[in-house]
Amino acid sequence: MRPCLGVMHLFGRWLRGCSRRSRNRMPRRLREPLSYFRLLINSLYFNSLTNSDVVVDSLFEPVFWMVDILTRWFGKVFVFLVVALTSSILFIAYFSLLPLVLRTYSPGWIVWHICYGHWNLIMIVFHYYKATSTSPGYPPKMKNDIPFVSVCKKCIIPKPARTHHCGICNTCILKMDHHCPWLNNCVGHFNHRYFFSFCLYMTLGCLYCSISGRNLFIDAYNAIDHFKHMDVEKQGVPVTGVGLLIGILPQESMTGKSYHTPSPPYTFKDRMFHKSVIYMWVLTSTVAVALGGLTVWHAILISRGETSIERHINSKEARRMTKRGKVYKNPFNYGKLNNWKVFFGVEKKSHWLTRVLLPSGHVPYGDGLTWDIYPLKKDMMPV
Repeated sequence: MRPCLGVMHLFGRWLRGCSRRSRNRMPRRLREPLSYFRLLINSLYFNSLTNSDVVVDSLFEPVFWMVDILTRWFGKVFVFLVVALTSSILFIAYFSLLPLVLRTYSPGWIVWHICYGHWNLIMIVFHYYKATSTSPGYPPKMKNDIPFVSVCKKCIIPKPARTHHCGICNTCILKMDHHCPWLNNCVGHFNHRYFFSFCLYMTLGCLYCSISGRNLFIDAYNAIDHFKHMDVEKQGVPVTGVGLLIGILPQESMTGKSYHTPSPPYTFKDRMFHKSVIYMWVLTSTVAVALGGLTVWHAILISRGETSIERHINSKEARRMTKRGKVYKNPFNYGKLNNWKVFFGVEKKSHWLTRVLLPSGHVPYGDGLTWDIYPLKKDMMPV
């Protein structure tokens, strides 16, 4: 970092020297832009707090701005993709797989698939709708007495603890985790639970489709491959009676006798059914792996009592404290079990059913502005 600052310092001195020598003979319309450019260069190393992160952020600011603009524009497109892809899987499940299940499965398995499938579907739809339509929470813009930890440089308003600015929404978000393009919304204090529950139940639904449809996928793939080879074998040069002499045709083919049962016709309906099964299995398996990894990552963060942004901040702060021989402790970590209770809003044992395993629109703990409302004891909610 020192060589970088040294180069910028020499460059600034060169600009100052050039401006002094040419101040008298430079036109005024060129002198003002040059002064402004020199001010921008000096602002990169104006105090001792400047480091490599500040310089890199300044250089990549146009790139970040362009990404924010594109994400804001394509947010509705991503939501449409989620709805369209999910609807396509439901269409295949209801019109292709459900009739097959009703014809071939035992009554016990039929009840299991119908009950679990519809419960999982309800949880996915409910939490996705709530995650997209619920406001993540914003700090007040009017003067108030709420304690704050800093002032937002873009909103120019006080920022309470755990509040961060979103460049895509262009506002500050309470307990901001990240901006999710698939929701076209920020994940914050009031919709964090909906976001995680949607990821969890969507992963479970994709795993359910992938595991239960594995044998159907193998059969469909083999069927398409088999009939594809049959179509290739049908193409060729017609063989006449000479074929008997050179051994191309068997003896019975000349006498009109045939001992082979003709294969059943491969209809358009069969082809579409097999391709639909392959499409469903590939899509659900891919989403299960990708979204499953994201869900596990957020589950780890929830167990630690931190968000995605706080993970980077806490890691950096922990390294800084380690260099000083001290140990950094996250003030919002109440223990793994208590963190999950706070996150899901579990206050008694029945809430694990009514607020976790069933759709629930209850609000999270606190208002997202202050974080000293939780009793400080080993097990603050003995559930």
